[in-house]
Amino acid sequence: MTTSTVGLIAGLLLTIAITTGGFTGLLLAVVLGAVGYLVGGHVDGEIDVRSLLRGRRE
Repeated sequence: MTTSTVGLIAGLLLTIAITTGGFTGLLLAVVLGAVGYLVGGHVDGEIDVRSLLRGRRE
């Protein structure tokens, strides 16, 4: 299992612990899962978060 996958699972589990459901809980699960995946991917070197945040500056 890669670090990005572990980050995704951790983000989803934290969301389950924080919320009790509903549409807001679903949105929070998606956001925290995506953040966990990005952080884990950055640690693994799979994703360059700096280039994503930098945008299209010339």
